[in-house]
This record gives sequence, structure tokens and C-alpha cells, in this order.
Amino acid sequence: MGMMQEFRDFAVKGNVMDLAVGVIIGAAFGKIVDSVVKDLIMPIIGALAGNVDFSNMFVLLGKVPADYKGAMTYADLTKAGLPVFAYGNFITIVINFLILAFVIFMLVKWFNKLKGEAPPAVPAAPAPSEVYLKEIRDALTKK
Repeated sequence: MGMMQEFRDFAVKGNVMDLAVGVIIGAAFGKIVDSVVKDLIMPIIGALAGNVDFSNMFVLLGKVPADYKGAMTYADLTKAGLPVFAYGNFITIVINFLILAFVIFMLVKWFNKLKGEAPPAVPAAPAPSEVYLKEIRDALTKK
């Protein structure tokens, strides 16, 4: 029963619950950033680069079987199990990461600004025994 109690104490600590909420919100936020990059930013970058579709930028690493009837797109080739070097997908994921890292940086910076500087630590009051010893010392030095 001791291990179950320890686990319950661990699971309901504030830090564990905060972490769980953070992971869930982070996953949802990651999907939003992924959509922003995929649906908004990459089409603009592709248009500026000359109507390039980054999702179909790849190098086929093997031969296409003679009986393959699908399209020569990244999605269809990988679905068929053919090896592809998907550098366009990698570029998209790197841009996702950079945007996500920048947004997280700005959030941390904002939170730190909201918190402000921590007030200086106030030293703890001395223990009563220390106070009594100092009084005795001071009384002895006065004589």
C-alpha cells in the first residue's frame, strides 16, 4: 500500500498537473503552428520561390516498380513503401520548429516580465536559542 500512496502523492503534486496541462496545451499549440506553416507560410514561400511545392520536393532513392500505378507524389510514393529523401518536408518541419521556438521564447520573455524581479530574500528569524545565547554573551561582555 505504501507504493500506491507514494504514486498518488506524486501524481497529484502541482508540478505534475502543471506539466500535464502544459503538454496538452503544447500539443494543441503545435498543431496550430503546423497549420500556420503548412497552410499560410509555405505557400507564400513557395510562390516567392517560383511556385515551388515544398511537400513534393524529394528524391526517389529506389526504382519505381513496373506495376506501380499511383501518382509520383511524396504521399503516394511513401504510402507504396518506396524510399524517398524528403528534403522539402524537412524544410517545412525546420520552419515549424523555428516559429514554435520563437513563440515559446516570446511567451517565456512575457511571463518573466509579468513576474517581475523576485523580491530580495528576507533572512529567516534566528532561532530562540540563538537569541538567548546572544543575550547571555552580551550580558557577560558588559561586566
